Amino acid sequence: MSAFGLSDVGRRRETNEDQFLVDAEMGLYAVADGMGGHAAGEVASQLAISTLAESLRGRGWNGEDADAGLARVRLQEAVTEANRKICETVIAREEWRGMGTTIVALLTCGERAVIGHVGDSRVYLLRNDSFRRLTSDHSWVNEQVKMGLLTDDDAQRHPMRNIVTRALGNRMEVSVELTELGFADGDIFLLCSDGLNTMLTDDEIRDTLVRYREDPQQACTALVEAANDRGGEDNTTVVILSVEQD
Repeated sequence: MSAFGLSDVGRRRETNEDQFLVDAEMGLYAVADGMGGHAAGEVASQLAISTLAESLRGRGWNGEDADAGLARVRLQEAVTEANRKICETVIAREEWRGMGTTIVALLTCGERAVIGHVGDSRVYLLRNDSFRRLTSDHSWVNEQVKMGLLTDDDAQRHPMRNIVTRALGNRMEVSVELTELGFADGDIFLLCSDGLNTMLTDDEIRDTLVRYREDPQQACTALVEAANDRGGEDNTTVVILSVEQD
């Protein structure tokens, strides 16, 4: 596998509240999109990413010998621990009240992957000529889409598109949505914050991945530049994982 990650503040924001992780040794890849102002969003996303890695590392995670069932358990434990850490920090620091973060993480285990997410950061998969989203946004606009009240195009432009219905830091109990799938030769996984998919359509993201499918670093750079060229209204963070089987 080869992987690369890139984060950019964009054209409208003064600070970057996104964080990402690329840890090939543990087979852990993640993106967190913080919220809360007064640098609190940056604190929340950093806590989420660092706690995620520390939790798995502390449990001696080695994806090479683990099965997908154990990966699901470990990933859920790690995200739950990250949520608890953020909530405790909010209680201890009054000035950070209201901070939180999304999280999307992909954990490899042999020839399978487990994806866990809370919020509206996403994972996409490019497999051969098929491009699909593997996560469902925990957001107000996505709920309207599911009920047939908004189209996908309407949701992408809606003024309330940034309102999430689930995030780390809101409450001590958090529901982590988990997805599991196997790898295929040539798979390209994209993890991203909503700064990418609110600026670019899924078709535009797919076309860029196809164009640079042999070079994750160039693909990351091209996606971030395209989001900024379109307006860069938010921080943009992307992690790309390319799978090649012997």
